[in-house]
Amino acid sequence: MEEDDNPYETLDPSSSMATHMLAGAAAGIMEHTVMYPVDCVKTRMQCLVPDPKADYRSVADALRKIVRHEGVRNTVRGFSAMAIGAGPAHALYFACYEKFKHVLSGGKQGNHFAHGCAGCAATLLHDAVMNPADVVKQRMQMYGSPYQSTFLCFRDILRTEGAVAFYRSYTTQLSMNIPFQATQFIMYEIMQDYLNHDRNYDPSSHIVAGAVAGAVAAGITMPLDVCKTLLNTQEHCARTHLTYISGMASAFRTVYEFCGISGFFRGLTARVIYQMPSTAISWSVYEFFKYIISQQRKQPDDRYLSSVHIAAATASPADR
Repeated sequence: MEEDDNPYETLDPSSSMATHMLAGAAAGIMEHTVMYPVDCVKTRMQCLVPDPKADYRSVADALRKIVRHEGVRNTVRGFSAMAIGAGPAHALYFACYEKFKHVLSGGKQGNHFAHGCAGCAATLLHDAVMNPADVVKQRMQMYGSPYQSTFLCFRDILRTEGAVAFYRSYTTQLSMNIPFQATQFIMYEIMQDYLNHDRNYDPSSHIVAGAVAGAVAAGITMPLDVCKTLLNTQEHCARTHLTYISGMASAFRTVYEFCGISGFFRGLTARVIYQMPSTAISWSVYEFFKYIISQQRKQPDDRYLSSVHIAAATASPADR
């Protein structure tokens, strides 16, 4: 079945942008909400010189220690920063992806180069909105974080480091997220070609394709994620002799100096455990909302066709 013949895949052009933005915002918020405690663990496990009280052996060990020694609330510290950024960031992300995918592929499925390019374009908008929220979120996730609220954290960073602090990791974020999102979108579309070639609404295929895409993309971009966390948190490392760690080269050098090659894969298990379900949730929620909205738009047309059929059936032979 051609993508153009599927009303679920090709929504009304006059309103599809709003549809994709609404579905994308819902997907982004749901994705980050469900997996937020694991994201907190990932941030802590990526620390170069962790506090002895926060030296975790595994994701389960980390969650157990945080809950036991710090309370359940500390697993969701910084959540409000993520919630504020995720909605608009994912709204732009999915809307841009769908638009560019349609333009570059000509509305036909199977063009994975177009899917990758569309994912790259969507990432530029997503990260521009999400990067400041990510900085605040990760500062609050760190062990022993002095910040009592999202607002106080934002204000303190702005006052002491300036607005540049919110985009210190932006180039690294893009360097990570462009290959991550390109890989994710390509893998998702490849899995959909295999599991759901006709592109019907099929929750199981959306979940499986999303999980596989998230796991592959997470593994490939893991070293960049470690560097991004270091740039966002500005972890105090005595041997760096730098006021601020700025730029990808400096971050790579610092990670290698402290931990060697293995340092670039600290928290890999946590990242994969986080990305598999979160990407599956994101895609399945997005596809669900897109399907529901497309069904609602079909109902007026169905009612109109039904009235035409009834009128034709009840018309007299002379009228016919």
